[in-house]
Amino acid sequence: MSRIDELIERYAPDGVEYRTLGDVGEFVRGNGLQKTDLRDTGVPAIHYGQIHTVYGVWTEKAVSCVEPEFAARLRRAEPGNLIIATTSEDDGAVAKATAWLGGTEVAVSGDAHIYRHGLDPKYVAYFFQSEAFKDQKQSGITGTKVRRISGDRLARIRIPVPHLEVQREIVRVLDAFTELEAELEAELEAELEVRTQQYAHYRDSLLLADRDVDWVPLGRIAAFKYGYTATAKMEGDYRFIRITDINPQGKLLPNGAKFVDMSHDTDQYLVKPGDVLMARTGATYGKTVLIGEIAPAVYASFLIRIRFGERTLLPSYYWHFAQSQLYWSQANRLVGGGAQPQFNANSLKTVLVPVPPLEQQQRVVDLLDGFDALVNDLSSGLPAEIEARRQQYAYYRDRLLSFKEVVA
Repeated sequence: MSRIDELIERYAPDGVEYRTLGDVGEFVRGNGLQKTDLRDTGVPAIHYGQIHTVYGVWTEKAVSCVEPEFAARLRRAEPGNLIIATTSEDDGAVAKATAWLGGTEVAVSGDAHIYRHGLDPKYVAYFFQSEAFKDQKQSGITGTKVRRISGDRLARIRIPVPHLEVQREIVRVLDAFTELEAELEAELEAELEVRTQQYAHYRDSLLLADRDVDWVPLGRIAAFKYGYTATAKMEGDYRFIRITDINPQGKLLPNGAKFVDMSHDTDQYLVKPGDVLMARTGATYGKTVLIGEIAPAVYASFLIRIRFGERTLLPSYYWHFAQSQLYWSQANRLVGGGAQPQFNANSLKTVLVPVPPLEQQQRVVDLLDGFDALVNDLSSGLPAEIEARRQQYAYYRDRLLSFKEVVA
Protein backbone atom coordinates (compact mmCIF):
# COMPACT_ATOMS: atom_id res chain seq x y z
CA MET A 1 0.00 0.00 0.00
CA SER A 2 1.38 3.40 -0.95
CA ARG A 3 1.70 6.31 1.45
CA ILE A 4 -1.22 8.01 -0.33
CA ASP A 5 -3.40 4.91 0.07
CA GLU A 6 -2.53 4.78 3.77
CA LEU A 7 -3.50 8.40 4.23
CA ILE A 8 -6.78 7.98 2.34
CA GLU A 9 -7.57 4.90 4.42
CA ARG A 10 -6.96 6.95 7.54
CA TYR A 11 -8.75 10.19 6.58
CA ALA A 12 -11.33 9.20 3.98
CA PRO A 13 -12.12 5.47 4.11
CA ASP A 14 -15.58 6.08 2.60
CA GLY A 15 -14.42 8.44 -0.15
CA VAL A 16 -13.36 12.03 -0.72
CA GLU A 17 -15.64 15.03 -0.75
CA TYR A 18 -15.95 16.91 -4.03
CA ARG A 19 -16.72 20.63 -3.72
CA THR A 20 -16.90 23.54 -6.09
CA LEU A 21 -13.96 25.91 -6.31
CA GLY A 22 -16.39 28.62 -5.22
CA ASP A 23 -17.13 26.71 -2.02
CA VAL A 24 -13.49 26.42 -1.00
CA GLY A 25 -12.18 29.75 -2.24
CA GLU A 26 -12.91 33.00 -4.03
CA PHE A 27 -11.90 34.44 -7.39
CA VAL A 28 -10.74 38.06 -7.53
CA ARG A 29 -10.04 39.69 -10.87
CA GLY A 30 -6.70 41.42 -11.43
CA ASN A 31 -6.68 44.99 -12.71
CA GLY A 32 -4.92 47.82 -14.46
CA LEU A 33 -1.50 46.32 -15.19
CA GLN A 34 -0.19 46.62 -18.77
CA LYS A 35 3.03 45.18 -20.20
CA THR A 36 4.39 48.72 -20.50
CA ASP A 37 4.09 49.10 -16.71
CA LEU A 38 6.56 46.27 -16.04
CA ARG A 39 9.98 47.13 -14.63
CA ASP A 40 13.09 45.23 -13.58
CA THR A 41 12.85 46.34 -9.93
CA GLY A 42 10.12 47.22 -7.47
CA VAL A 43 7.12 45.18 -6.31
CA PRO A 44 6.79 41.72 -7.93
CA ALA A 45 4.16 41.66 -10.69
CA ILE A 46 2.72 39.05 -13.04
CA HIS A 47 1.06 39.93 -16.34
CA TYR A 48 -1.46 37.36 -17.58
CA GLY A 49 0.55 36.78 -20.77
CA GLN A 50 3.53 35.67 -18.70
CA ILE A 51 1.45 32.83 -17.25
CA HIS A 52 1.22 31.47 -20.79
CA THR A 53 4.88 31.99 -21.67
CA VAL A 54 7.02 32.11 -18.53
CA TYR A 55 5.56 30.33 -15.53
CA GLY A 56 4.91 26.67 -14.81
CA VAL A 57 2.80 24.96 -12.15
CA TRP A 58 4.25 27.17 -9.46
CA THR A 59 6.79 29.92 -8.97
CA GLU A 60 8.63 31.55 -6.07
CA LYS A 61 9.89 34.52 -8.08
CA ALA A 62 8.37 37.01 -10.49
CA VAL A 63 10.42 37.94 -13.56
CA SER A 64 8.95 41.46 -13.56
CA CYS A 65 8.08 44.23 -11.11
CA VAL A 66 6.15 47.51 -10.98
CA GLU A 67 6.72 50.79 -9.18
CA PRO A 68 5.62 50.58 -5.49
CA GLU A 69 3.22 53.52 -5.84
CA PHE A 70 1.57 51.86 -8.82
CA ALA A 71 1.45 48.45 -7.11
CA ALA A 72 -0.54 49.98 -4.24
CA ARG A 73 -3.40 50.63 -6.69
CA LEU A 74 -3.40 47.08 -8.07
CA ARG A 75 -4.98 43.89 -6.78
CA ARG A 76 -2.35 41.60 -5.38
CA ALA A 77 -2.03 37.87 -4.79
CA GLU A 78 -0.73 36.61 -1.46
CA PRO A 79 1.67 33.66 -1.04
CA GLY A 80 -0.29 30.46 -1.72
CA ASN A 81 -2.82 32.06 -4.06
CA LEU A 82 -3.31 30.81 -7.60
CA ILE A 83 -2.92 33.26 -10.50
CA ILE A 84 -5.02 32.28 -13.51
CA ALA A 85 -4.84 33.59 -17.09
CA THR A 86 -8.47 33.78 -18.14
CA THR A 87 -8.04 34.59 -21.86
CA SER A 88 -6.32 32.97 -24.82
CA GLU A 89 -6.92 32.25 -28.50
CA ASP A 90 -6.55 28.56 -27.64
CA ASP A 91 -9.15 26.83 -25.48
CA GLY A 92 -6.48 24.56 -24.05
CA ALA A 93 -4.62 27.57 -22.64
CA VAL A 94 -7.67 29.31 -21.14
CA ALA A 95 -7.42 29.17 -17.31
CA LYS A 96 -3.75 28.22 -17.30
CA ALA A 97 -2.67 28.71 -13.68
CA THR A 98 0.43 29.07 -11.58
CA ALA A 99 0.69 28.93 -7.79
CA TRP A 100 2.40 31.97 -6.30
CA LEU A 101 4.84 30.76 -3.62
CA GLY A 102 6.92 33.92 -3.27
CA GLY A 103 7.51 35.50 0.12
CA THR A 104 5.59 38.70 -0.60
CA GLU A 105 2.49 39.89 -2.38
CA VAL A 106 2.55 40.03 -6.19
CA ALA A 107 0.53 42.46 -8.34
CA VAL A 108 -1.70 40.83 -10.96
CA SER A 109 -2.91 42.19 -14.29
CA GLY A 110 -6.39 42.23 -15.81
CA ASP A 111 -7.35 39.15 -17.88
CA ALA A 112 -6.15 37.20 -14.86
CA HIS A 113 -7.87 36.08 -11.68
CA ILE A 114 -6.46 35.55 -8.22
CA TYR A 115 -7.81 32.44 -6.49
CA ARG A 116 -7.71 32.66 -2.71
CA HIS A 117 -8.32 29.32 -0.99
CA GLY A 118 -7.39 27.07 1.91
CA LEU A 119 -6.04 24.12 -0.09
CA ASP A 120 -2.45 23.17 -0.79
CA PRO A 121 -1.40 25.66 -3.50
CA LYS A 122 0.43 23.13 -5.67
CA TYR A 123 -2.40 20.62 -5.29
CA VAL A 124 -4.84 23.15 -6.78
CA ALA A 125 -2.36 24.13 -9.50
CA TYR A 126 -1.88 20.48 -10.52
CA PHE A 127 -5.66 20.04 -10.55
CA PHE A 128 -5.93 22.95 -13.02
CA GLN A 129 -3.78 20.87 -15.41
CA SER A 130 -5.92 17.75 -15.15
CA GLU A 131 -8.39 16.44 -17.70
CA ALA A 132 -11.12 16.60 -15.04
CA PHE A 133 -10.60 20.37 -14.80
CA LYS A 134 -10.31 20.84 -18.58
CA ASP A 135 -13.52 18.91 -19.20
CA GLN A 136 -15.44 21.07 -16.75
CA LYS A 137 -14.03 24.41 -17.89
CA GLN A 138 -14.89 23.85 -21.57
CA SER A 139 -18.59 24.65 -21.23
CA GLY A 140 -17.74 27.94 -19.50
CA ILE A 141 -15.46 29.30 -22.25
CA THR A 142 -16.97 32.10 -24.34
CA GLY A 143 -15.88 34.47 -27.12
CA THR A 144 -14.92 34.04 -30.76
CA LYS A 145 -11.31 34.82 -31.62
CA VAL A 146 -10.26 35.62 -28.05
CA ARG A 147 -11.59 32.93 -25.74
CA ARG A 148 -12.19 33.62 -22.06
CA ILE A 149 -13.71 32.25 -18.88
CA SER A 150 -15.17 34.23 -15.99
CA GLY A 151 -14.57 33.84 -12.28
CA ASP A 152 -18.21 32.83 -11.85
CA ARG A 153 -17.82 29.91 -14.26
CA LEU A 154 -14.55 28.85 -12.64
CA ALA A 155 -16.29 28.88 -9.27
CA ARG A 156 -18.70 26.16 -10.47
CA ILE A 157 -15.93 23.64 -11.22
CA ARG A 158 -15.79 20.73 -8.80
CA ILE A 159 -12.53 19.65 -7.20
CA PRO A 160 -11.82 16.65 -4.95
CA VAL A 161 -10.88 17.91 -1.49
CA PRO A 162 -9.02 15.21 0.45
CA HIS A 163 -7.39 15.88 3.82
CA LEU A 164 -4.58 18.44 3.63
CA GLU A 165 -2.02 15.73 4.47
CA VAL A 166 -3.21 13.73 1.43
CA GLN A 167 -2.95 16.82 -0.78
CA ARG A 168 0.63 17.38 0.36
CA GLU A 169 1.62 13.76 -0.28
CA ILE A 170 0.14 13.93 -3.79
CA VAL A 171 2.10 17.13 -4.40
CA ARG A 172 5.30 15.44 -3.18
CA VAL A 173 4.82 12.57 -5.64
CA LEU A 174 3.85 14.84 -8.52
CA ASP A 175 6.81 17.16 -7.91
CA ALA A 176 9.19 14.21 -8.18
CA PHE A 177 7.37 12.86 -11.22
CA THR A 178 7.35 16.28 -12.87
CA GLU A 179 11.08 16.70 -12.36
CA LEU A 180 11.79 13.25 -13.80
CA GLU A 181 9.54 13.84 -16.80
CA ALA A 182 11.21 17.20 -17.46
CA GLU A 183 14.67 15.59 -17.40
CA LEU A 184 13.62 12.85 -19.81
CA GLU A 185 11.95 15.32 -22.14
CA ALA A 186 15.01 17.60 -22.11
CA GLU A 187 17.24 14.65 -23.08
CA LEU A 188 14.89 13.69 -25.91
CA GLU A 189 14.61 17.28 -27.11
CA ALA A 190 18.42 17.58 -27.19
CA GLU A 191 18.66 14.32 -29.15
CA LEU A 192 15.97 15.54 -31.54
CA GLU A 193 17.84 18.82 -32.12
CA VAL A 194 21.04 16.97 -33.03
CA ARG A 195 19.20 14.60 -35.37
CA THR A 196 17.32 17.50 -36.97
CA GLN A 197 20.58 19.28 -37.77
CA GLN A 198 22.07 16.08 -39.18
CA TYR A 199 18.95 15.54 -41.28
CA ALA A 200 19.06 19.08 -42.70
CA HIS A 201 22.72 18.71 -43.64
CA TYR A 202 22.17 15.27 -45.16
CA ARG A 203 19.09 16.41 -47.12
CA ASP A 204 20.79 19.43 -48.68
CA SER A 205 23.87 17.35 -49.52
CA LEU A 206 21.78 14.72 -51.30
CA LEU A 207 19.86 17.33 -53.29
CA LEU A 208 23.16 18.87 -54.40
CA ALA A 209 25.00 15.58 -54.99
CA ASP A 210 24.66 15.73 -58.78
CA ARG A 211 26.50 18.87 -59.91
CA ASP A 212 25.37 18.38 -63.52
CA VAL A 213 21.63 18.27 -62.82
CA ASP A 214 19.38 20.88 -64.43
CA TRP A 215 17.74 23.49 -62.16
CA VAL A 216 14.31 24.18 -63.60
CA PRO A 217 11.81 26.97 -62.74
CA LEU A 218 8.87 25.41 -60.95
CA GLY A 219 6.48 27.11 -63.38
CA ARG A 220 7.77 24.90 -66.23
CA ILE A 221 6.91 21.62 -64.60
CA ALA A 222 3.90 22.30 -62.35
CA ALA A 223 0.38 23.75 -62.38
CA PHE A 224 -0.90 26.01 -59.63
CA LYS A 225 -4.34 26.76 -58.22
CA TYR A 226 -5.44 28.99 -55.38
CA GLY A 227 -7.78 27.48 -52.79
CA TYR A 228 -11.44 27.68 -51.87
CA THR A 229 -12.98 30.57 -49.92
CA ALA A 230 -15.39 29.42 -47.23
CA THR A 231 -15.99 29.54 -43.50
CA ALA A 232 -14.64 26.52 -41.65
CA LYS A 233 -17.18 24.60 -39.56
CA MET A 234 -17.07 21.84 -37.02
CA GLU A 235 -18.95 19.49 -39.38
CA GLY A 236 -19.40 19.20 -43.12
CA ASP A 237 -18.96 17.07 -46.22
CA TYR A 238 -15.25 17.73 -46.76
CA ARG A 239 -12.30 18.35 -44.51
CA PHE A 240 -11.19 21.96 -45.02
CA ILE A 241 -7.38 22.13 -45.03
CA ARG A 242 -6.08 25.49 -43.79
CA ILE A 243 -2.63 26.93 -43.16
CA THR A 244 -3.02 26.18 -39.46
CA ASP A 245 -3.49 22.49 -40.25
CA ILE A 246 0.14 22.29 -41.44
CA ASN A 247 2.84 22.04 -38.80
CA PRO A 248 6.31 23.65 -39.18
CA GLN A 249 7.72 20.32 -40.33
CA GLY A 250 5.36 20.19 -43.32
CA LYS A 251 2.98 17.59 -41.88
CA LEU A 252 -0.80 17.67 -41.88
CA LEU A 253 -1.99 17.79 -38.29
CA PRO A 254 -4.35 14.94 -37.44
CA ASN A 255 -6.29 16.90 -34.81
CA GLY A 256 -8.36 20.07 -34.94
CA ALA A 257 -9.82 19.42 -38.40
CA LYS A 258 -12.53 21.77 -39.69
CA PHE A 259 -15.01 21.12 -42.47
CA VAL A 260 -17.08 22.68 -45.25
CA ASP A 261 -20.20 21.59 -47.06
CA MET A 262 -20.26 20.40 -50.66
CA SER A 263 -21.30 23.04 -53.20
CA HIS A 264 -21.46 23.41 -56.97
CA ASP A 265 -17.79 24.43 -57.19
CA THR A 266 -16.03 22.54 -54.41
CA ASP A 267 -15.01 19.65 -56.69
CA GLN A 268 -12.31 21.74 -58.36
CA TYR A 269 -10.62 22.20 -54.99
CA LEU A 270 -10.59 18.54 -53.97
CA VAL A 271 -7.12 17.25 -53.20
CA LYS A 272 -5.75 13.84 -54.08
CA PRO A 273 -2.67 11.89 -52.99
CA GLY A 274 0.42 13.45 -54.52
CA ASP A 275 -0.90 17.01 -54.42
CA VAL A 276 1.34 19.54 -52.72
CA LEU A 277 -0.09 22.54 -50.83
CA MET A 278 1.87 25.67 -49.95
CA ALA A 279 0.98 28.54 -47.60
CA ARG A 280 1.03 31.73 -49.64
CA THR A 281 0.57 34.36 -46.93
CA GLY A 282 1.22 35.17 -43.30
CA ALA A 283 4.08 34.51 -40.95
CA THR A 284 4.36 30.87 -42.04
CA TYR A 285 4.36 31.55 -45.78
CA GLY A 286 6.12 28.92 -47.84
CA LYS A 287 5.51 25.93 -45.59
CA THR A 288 4.58 22.99 -47.72
CA VAL A 289 2.65 19.77 -47.13
CA LEU A 290 2.41 16.64 -49.26
CA ILE A 291 -1.06 15.12 -49.40
CA GLY A 292 -1.16 11.39 -48.76
CA GLU A 293 -4.14 9.12 -48.34
CA ILE A 294 -6.86 11.31 -46.89
CA ALA A 295 -10.62 11.50 -46.51
CA PRO A 296 -12.30 13.83 -49.06
CA ALA A 297 -10.85 17.30 -48.50
CA VAL A 298 -10.63 20.71 -50.11
CA TYR A 299 -8.03 23.37 -49.39
CA ALA A 300 -8.49 26.96 -48.25
CA SER A 301 -7.82 30.13 -50.23
CA PHE A 302 -4.58 31.02 -48.44
CA LEU A 303 -3.04 27.85 -49.85
CA ILE A 304 -1.75 27.11 -53.35
CA ARG A 305 -2.10 23.63 -54.81
CA ILE A 306 0.88 22.40 -56.83
CA ARG A 307 0.50 19.54 -59.30
CA PHE A 308 3.39 18.24 -61.36
CA GLY A 309 3.35 17.14 -64.97
CA GLU A 310 3.63 13.45 -65.68
CA ARG A 311 7.16 12.06 -65.33
CA THR A 312 8.65 15.43 -64.44
CA LEU A 313 9.07 15.59 -60.68
CA LEU A 314 8.03 13.22 -57.93
CA PRO A 315 5.81 15.12 -55.46
CA SER A 316 7.63 13.49 -52.55
CA TYR A 317 10.98 14.62 -54.00
CA TYR A 318 9.67 18.19 -54.28
CA TRP A 319 8.32 18.03 -50.73
CA HIS A 320 11.78 17.14 -49.39
CA PHE A 321 13.24 19.97 -51.49
CA ALA A 322 10.64 22.37 -50.02
CA GLN A 323 11.94 21.62 -46.51
CA SER A 324 15.55 22.41 -47.47
CA GLN A 325 17.62 25.55 -47.27
CA LEU A 326 17.89 25.36 -51.08
CA TYR A 327 14.17 26.17 -51.18
CA TRP A 328 13.95 28.54 -48.23
CA SER A 329 16.83 30.74 -49.40
CA GLN A 330 14.81 31.39 -52.59
CA ALA A 331 11.43 31.73 -50.82
CA ASN A 332 12.76 34.31 -48.37
CA ARG A 333 14.18 36.33 -51.26
CA LEU A 334 11.02 36.16 -53.37
CA VAL A 335 8.41 36.87 -50.70
CA GLY A 336 6.72 40.26 -50.94
CA GLY A 337 4.44 42.38 -48.78
CA GLY A 338 5.04 44.17 -45.50
CA ALA A 339 3.50 43.23 -42.21
CA GLN A 340 1.64 40.43 -43.99
CA PRO A 341 4.14 38.50 -46.17
CA GLN A 342 2.86 37.33 -49.57
CA PHE A 343 4.34 34.44 -51.54
CA ASN A 344 2.04 34.21 -54.53
CA ALA A 345 1.99 31.82 -57.49
CA ASN A 346 3.92 34.20 -59.74
CA SER A 347 6.80 34.17 -57.28
CA LEU A 348 6.52 30.46 -56.64
CA LYS A 349 6.81 29.75 -60.38
CA THR A 350 10.31 31.21 -60.41
CA VAL A 351 11.70 28.93 -57.70
CA LEU A 352 14.49 26.83 -59.21
CA VAL A 353 14.35 23.10 -58.47
CA PRO A 354 17.08 20.51 -59.18
CA VAL A 355 15.49 17.91 -61.49
CA PRO A 356 17.51 14.69 -61.78
CA PRO A 357 16.13 11.58 -63.55
CA LEU A 358 13.08 10.05 -61.86
CA GLU A 359 15.04 7.01 -60.68
CA GLN A 360 17.52 9.27 -58.92
CA GLN A 361 14.67 11.31 -57.40
CA GLN A 362 13.20 8.11 -55.97
CA ARG A 363 16.54 7.10 -54.43
CA VAL A 364 16.77 10.48 -52.72
CA VAL A 365 13.20 10.15 -51.44
CA ASP A 366 13.83 6.65 -50.07
CA LEU A 367 16.90 7.82 -48.18
CA LEU A 368 15.29 10.98 -46.79
CA ASP A 369 11.99 9.38 -45.79
CA GLY A 370 13.72 7.30 -43.12
CA PHE A 371 15.50 10.29 -41.64
CA ASP A 372 12.33 12.36 -41.76
CA ALA A 373 10.39 9.69 -39.88
CA LEU A 374 12.98 9.73 -37.11
CA VAL A 375 12.91 13.48 -36.51
CA ASN A 376 9.44 14.59 -37.64
CA ASP A 377 6.93 11.75 -37.68
CA LEU A 378 4.28 12.26 -35.02
CA SER A 379 3.49 8.55 -34.89
CA SER A 380 7.06 7.22 -34.62
CA GLY A 381 10.58 8.40 -33.93
CA LEU A 382 11.65 10.96 -31.36
CA PRO A 383 8.55 13.23 -31.55
CA ALA A 384 6.36 10.23 -30.80
CA GLU A 385 8.63 9.28 -27.90
CA ILE A 386 8.36 12.79 -26.45
CA GLU A 387 4.59 12.78 -26.85
CA ALA A 388 4.38 9.35 -25.20
CA ARG A 389 6.27 10.65 -22.14
CA ARG A 390 3.86 13.62 -21.88
CA GLN A 391 0.83 11.36 -22.12
CA GLN A 392 2.26 8.99 -19.53
CA TYR A 393 2.85 11.90 -17.17
CA ALA A 394 -0.70 13.22 -17.71
CA TYR A 395 -2.15 9.77 -17.10
CA TYR A 396 -0.46 9.27 -13.73
CA ARG A 397 -1.11 12.88 -12.68
CA ASP A 398 -4.82 12.47 -13.36
CA ARG A 399 -4.93 9.13 -11.55
CA LEU A 400 -3.40 10.72 -8.46
CA LEU A 401 -6.02 13.47 -8.60
CA SER A 402 -8.98 11.08 -8.92
CA PHE A 403 -10.82 9.70 -5.89
CA LYS A 404 -13.86 7.71 -5.00
CA GLU A 405 -16.46 10.36 -4.13
CA VAL A 406 -18.01 10.09 -0.69
CA VAL A 407 -21.77 9.59 -0.66
CA ALA A 408 -23.51 12.35 1.28
